[in-house]
Amino acid sequence: MQFLLAFVVAGPLLGAVAALLPAPPGLKGKSPEQAVLRHGVTVTGVILAAAIALAVGFDHDAPSRFQATTDISWIQALNVRIHLGIDGISLPLLLMTALLFFLCALYSYFKLPAGPSAKGFVALLLVLESGTLATFAVLDLLLFFLAFEMVLIPMYFLIARWGGAQRQAAAWKFILYTLLGSVVMLLGLLLIGLKSGTFDMVALASDNGRGLSHTTQVLAVLAIGTGLAVKTPMWPLHSWLPDAHTAAPTVGSVLLAGVLLKMGTYGFVRILLPVTPDGMATFAPYLGAFAAVGIVYGSLACLALARKGSKGDLKRLIAYSSVGHMGFVLLGIASMTPTGVNGALFANIAHGLITGLLFFLVGALKDRYGTADLDTLAGATGAALYGRAPRFGAFLAFAAVASLGLPGLAGFWGEMLALFGAFDPAEGLSRPAFLTYTAVGAFGTLLTAAYLLIVVRRVCMGDPKAPRPEGAAPAALADIQHYEFAAWTPLVALTVLAGLWPAVLLGLTDPAVQKLLAGGNS
Repeated sequence: MQFLLAFVVAGPLLGAVAALLPAPPGLKGKSPEQAVLRHGVTVTGVILAAAIALAVGFDHDAPSRFQATTDISWIQALNVRIHLGIDGISLPLLLMTALLFFLCALYSYFKLPAGPSAKGFVALLLVLESGTLATFAVLDLLLFFLAFEMVLIPMYFLIARWGGAQRQAAAWKFILYTLLGSVVMLLGLLLIGLKSGTFDMVALASDNGRGLSHTTQVLAVLAIGTGLAVKTPMWPLHSWLPDAHTAAPTVGSVLLAGVLLKMGTYGFVRILLPVTPDGMATFAPYLGAFAAVGIVYGSLACLALARKGSKGDLKRLIAYSSVGHMGFVLLGIASMTPTGVNGALFANIAHGLITGLLFFLVGALKDRYGTADLDTLAGATGAALYGRAPRFGAFLAFAAVASLGLPGLAGFWGEMLALFGAFDPAEGLSRPAFLTYTAVGAFGTLLTAAYLLIVVRRVCMGDPKAPRPEGAAPAALADIQHYEFAAWTPLVALTVLAGLWPAVLLGLTDPAVQKLLAGGNS
């Protein structure tokens, strides 16, 4: 188990180095480009298999205990250790990350985005995977920061070199926002480490902030929370996200929404809640307020983009929807209750699966039509997917209703539990304030349903009033290809499984959350 976790974290990095080397003569296939793309599928597939083996070997009777741990001294002068481990909170995120990277590598094997070279693309993808997996597995504050930062450069180049229009500006905006947030976050991490005498996240969580003064905790939450809020992203620190999603290649958007945003919310749960509980209690009402505003703001932005004549980009609309969905995650965390935090973790996984699927679908639609402009897709030359590509239309309708939180699908449970947590927040928090946030969040679910149903109606049915030349046949549209079906079906299946059997996920997270909020005591 120790070896498996270390391999899951370091394996993609070794694979990235190998991707830059010449392929052995017997493995070149039809071309060097095909060989390196096959290498990417193989490495991500092996990492996914190792992650599944970790899940099988995980002691499900003790999900609150860190397992598969490695603890080796690294920098003695700073008391920094290579400390790895997983519990019921990090295991689902680890599995989802490994799955999404494998599906993206498989999709790219058949549909490589236009860019400089396949070698560079695969190497960057694998470095990105190593950084994200490490973020969910490390148990040292400085290692967490290094892993957190490790993802920035590969994502910057994926957007800047393989993206679409306005990719340079979007890539610069992404890295400037996240780097500035990270600088502030590092100051907060150093403050905790220097004041407590350790950077070990397990020891700090067990101490539950008893070794840190209230002022120290408040400053740490302000600094670390700012960096995490940028990555989440929390309104009003979200403005980099729509541009990055719009410009990124399809797999870049899938990974940005499905994995990278989760790193921010994971930091709130893993670091701030257990290590600085007093500081979190001070800022929780403000975090809840920003979350509630983000829910409504994201939905209103999507409604504006979905309106006829607004020339709204469908990728940009899905990006704004992420601001709203992550608002529910932050609202659950702000409640500081087991119900709310479990809802936040469930919503994290649901958002990764559903929004990852949505970006796959929108990217494929853009590849077919050369545009993601909603007015064009709904017009005379538009999609009308139910008639032209029924399976494609069914997938898009499924992803939309899952995203709006239809009961029986994964999106429902996380949002419901987050609202339940906010309805009855932790002791010491203002209940009237959180009741207001709950009402605002519930109103946000109605707005979410409105814009997603508008998108389904316009894209899947087209615009029946749009003028069409007399006798003109509907524009041809290829239905789902075999590689698309292979990449998207696992996300559909897991969305249904998590919706019908939420105990699979909650059985892992709840004991770990209970222990985390109890200061390391089961």
